[in-house]
Amino acid sequence: MNNRHLRRIAVTVSAAAMLPLALTACSGESDTSSDSGADKAASSAPAKETESAATMDGPFGPGCASVPKEGAGSFDGMAQDPVATAASNNPALSTLVAAVKQAGLVDTLNSAENITVFAPTNDAFAKIPKADLDKLLANKAELTKVLTAHVVGQKLTPQQLEKGSYDTLAKTKLTTAGSGEEYTVNDSSKVVCGNVPTANATVYIVDTVLMPAA
Repeated sequence: MNNRHLRRIAVTVSAAAMLPLALTACSGESDTSSDSGADKAASSAPAKETESAATMDGPFGPGCASVPKEGAGSFDGMAQDPVATAASNNPALSTLVAAVKQAGLVDTLNSAENITVFAPTNDAFAKIPKADLDKLLANKAELTKVLTAHVVGQKLTPQQLEKGSYDTLAKTKLTTAGSGEEYTVNDSSKVVCGNVPTANATVYIVDTVLMPAA
């Protein structure tokens, strides 16, 4: 076998050895392109989730329509005041405010930090027979227990209401369930205007008074 024939064999072997490397390089470029597309898709997904979550940043629910558009009782106005003061500027919560004053809880609620208040409307209190409501308002200890059973010692987002169980200031248990803009508290009271901000609390206005178990 002469030298020229040996060189031909060497060139053939070398070319065969380089072929897998070239194919691997091409494959790597393709994967990089594919990965880039996946990255773009992944980066766009969080934006949609963020946009969806942003819609729940403000108050929601059919009862929000009755909140004044301007002034101290508006959402902007309530956000500037501590919770008991903010509630006093909302006409739909006048019975609750009177009860809070009767129980001597105004300073307690206004000075608390990062709480959630489930605030019954006037119509919610109207569901209680008048004789029973008068009896409750006349019993400061019992009234305090009922009112503090509507307060949780942390700020709760709508997402946390989807399936939650929380301790109240009355040392009772409060449960929540729901999704979207429809939530129920203690299986009986519905949120009619939720996620209302005040200076020190988040307020969920409800349609039924939460009566703690005896």
